[in-house]
Amino acid sequence: MSKVAWIGLGVMGYPMAGHLAASGHDVTVFNRTREKAEKWVAEHGGSFGATPAAAAANADIVFTCVGNDDDLRAVTLGPDGFYQCLKPGAVHVDHTTASAEIARELYEAAKSHGAGALDAPVSGGQAGAENGKLTVMVGGDETDFAKAQAAIAAFAHAVTLIGPSGAGQLTKMVNQICIAGLIQGLAEALNFGMRAGLDMEKVIATISKGAAQSWQMENRWKTMIAGEFEFGFAVDWVRKDFGMCFDEARRNGASLPVTALVDQFYADVQKMGGRRWDTSSLIARLTRDETKPS
Repeated sequence: MSKVAWIGLGVMGYPMAGHLAASGHDVTVFNRTREKAEKWVAEHGGSFGATPAAAAANADIVFTCVGNDDDLRAVTLGPDGFYQCLKPGAVHVDHTTASAEIARELYEAAKSHGAGALDAPVSGGQAGAENGKLTVMVGGDETDFAKAQAAIAAFAHAVTLIGPSGAGQLTKMVNQICIAGLIQGLAEALNFGMRAGLDMEKVIATISKGAAQSWQMENRWKTMIAGEFEFGFAVDWVRKDFGMCFDEARRNGASLPVTALVDQFYADVQKMGGRRWDTSSLIARLTRDETKPS
């Protein structure tokens, strides 16, 4: 098994790193909050480093899962960043949802050290991370992908090399654009059905067997109707992702009118106090008179 480092123990990174340890890898972790790293080591074994560079020393594969481009740049290229100690032949696998620009920047920086870099954002949410059932979309070189694929499989049920550096992040943007309109459509449909006095359990049991079926419908309709949103992928995070989609669309000329509209709907949810609510909270805009999440 590989000697690996894991940088970033948030709601996704913590269980993902745990799956790596459970599969037999020698894992060293780093987290900005040291107590969380100590807790992880107490639960899963391995060790922790005082800095990203210390955690990644002599690692074959270094995984990152942090907040945004700035966080990613800090742990890689910053004063304590681990790119200073990337050994030749090592691979950096980044699971942060970040921009395609920084993916390409880190790819070039890694190559200058004789190492590799893969941008590998994930889909599946916190539940997917905890259950080891994530979908991973990867950009980078085939040789680096071959080195890291087996380790990534410890927490994923689908791992695909999409194309060159940046392709993973661009694919995640496609994913987020698809979900935007889908959740809004589901929110409107549920609100319509409830206001029409329909038995929504029967309705969903019926239409989920046809063309309207989706992961969101199967996994979120009950909590949406109940006004329960204190879980899952936060509104603040999806608006961050949409911002990167809009930036990329300005570069490539794509039109994103539905995504832009849904982004404004999420801004309404933020004003309602839902910055950390799950993305399914779009329905709260429509049912705010009846549904008042705690």
